[in-house]
Amino acid sequence: MAEIEYFFTHISPWTYLGHRAFLDLAKAHGAKVVFRPMILSKVFANSGAQPLAERPKARQEYRLMELQRWRDRRGLPLNLKPKHFPTNPGLADRAAIALIAAGKDLGDFSEAIMAACWVEEKDIADPAVVKEKLTAAGHDAERVLAEADADAAKATHEKNSADAVAINAIGAPTYVLNGETFWGQDRLDLLGDALASRRAPFRP
Repeated sequence: MAEIEYFFTHISPWTYLGHRAFLDLAKAHGAKVVFRPMILSKVFANSGAQPLAERPKARQEYRLMELQRWRDRRGLPLNLKPKHFPTNPGLADRAAIALIAAGKDLGDFSEAIMAACWVEEKDIADPAVVKEKLTAAGHDAERVLAEADADAAKATHEKNSADAVAINAIGAPTYVLNGETFWGQDRLDLLGDALASRRAPFRP
């Protein structure tokens, strides 16, 4: 069985746009998904990427066009300038880590918490919002939130980030198949090709 590491953060609109398409792709190929929520600022510091507010006007405007293109391509609702963006996704990301540690399925919660930001105009840094989405996904929200604030979840968050830096991840989402990185949800077709062909991984 193929295994795909999924480095992401819940505040990324690109992760939101590609999330369900990626999970469907992995399922179609019988691949196992290893969820790795990470701290995006640490990846940016290594890759040379800039926070959105610090990017040149030309790049910021092009991003808005790309978001509209992919919103249409994926058939998903998305607010281009949500009320609570940027915000700190740390609690939501660590809640996901707590779910992973408990052997729970992460797909529905992650999709819901990203939609909270990009569709519902909610602040995913707010514990009440994270609790709402955990409960709706059928999880014990109080327990998950407690575990999200525990040292183990924080350590895993840091390790995921360090591992993302080690593989030279550029941003979120990054998918890793057999050591080969695919950056961005717009690379899912290429990831699908690699899964279908079972070719040897490309290296720098």
